[in-house]
Formats: sequence, structure tokens, C-alpha cells
Amino acid sequence: MFLRERGYSNLHSFIKEPEDGKAAKVLGEYMARQSDVQLLDGLGRPYRDSVARWYFLAWMLRDAPAQRLQPLLSGIEGGTLDERRINLLNRLRKFVGPLFPEAGNWSWPALSEVMLARLEGSRRALKGTRFEEVVRKSLKAVFIKNSVRLKIGDGQVRISEETYDVHIIGDKKAILLPVKTRETMGGGHANLFTRDIFKAVSVAHEHG
Repeated sequence: MFLRERGYSNLHSFIKEPEDGKAAKVLGEYMARQSDVQLLDGLGRPYRDSVARWYFLAWMLRDAPAQRLQPLLSGIEGGTLDERRINLLNRLRKFVGPLFPEAGNWSWPALSEVMLARLEGSRRALKGTRFEEVVRKSLKAVFIKNSVRLKIGDGQVRISEETYDVHIIGDKKAILLPVKTRETMGGGHANLFTRDIFKAVSVAHEHG
């Protein structure tokens, strides 16, 4: 309905829009649009309205707004965050259009499959972060209850390319604890699990 009101028969016709200025204007109107429809993250929590529109458009164009597009915004022209987002999305529209030339690529069944995959990735990342928080809180409670002179760091510690999710701080030394989660069934993932932990321990030893 939104695109039809602006003269486009469907999403595919908008993707093929030859005039940059016209396409940017449509994207800007959508970004400023108010809607009661909510977009939920991987844990079923609603995104803020402006974030929801940004995420929805980026997913529609087959890209990752937080992981890949967000770092690019600082180098995009525009006086406001929304203007930079619009300009980046418009560039992305022109790039992906020729990669997905068929109208069927822009139908809702095709797009919903992409969005479900993005939300599954979001769910796993958010659940992993939540699990790390549970480990921190649980250890902190055990230390307090038993009067153990150890503290829990506020966040992760990064050494080389490895990230240690829980930082346990003592008077003289510290414990770096990687927290790994795997949800997919199968022995192959058990092997990855072991490899990740072994690498994390090895890197920590190499750096003292």
C-alpha cells in the first residue's frame, strides 16, 4: 500500500527505480512513517520504531544492519543519522537490484525467508549474551555468599582475536572464562566447542 500510493506497482518496481532522488525520497518517507506494527527481535521483544524501520529495510535488501551496515554509516554523506541511513540504503538498493533481477526475488515469501534467518541469528546472539550474564551473576552470588575475595569484571576481555566473556579478578591474578553456547544437535558441534575453548586457553597462555 505504501509503495502503491507513491506510484509503484510492487516492491520490484521500486528496486528498479532509475532516479536516485526519487528513490531516496520514498525511503525517507518510509523512515519517517509512524506505524502501530511492531518488529520483534529474536527473543520476541519489540524494536524501537525507528530501529524497526531501519532493520526492516536493510533485511529486505539482503543485508545485516547491525553487523555490516552500522560501521559504514560514518563514511556516508548526510547531516543526521536517518539521512545517512537513507543514503546507504539507496546505494544498497542499486547494488542488489541487478543481483536479484527477477520479480519473484522481491515477493513476500522470498523476503520472509531472509528475515526469518536474520531473526534466528538475532535470537542466538541475544541468547548467548543473556547466558553470559547469567554466568556472571551466578558466580558473583557464590563469591558473596562464601566470602570469597574475587570480583567479576563488568564486561568481556579481548586478547588478540579471542574474547573472554567472564573476567574473574583476584588480588594478584585473574581467571578468564570463555562462555560458549551451541544449540544445534550433532557431534560436529561438540568438536567445534572443544576447539574454541582450546584456542581461547592457548591464546591466554601465550599472552601471559
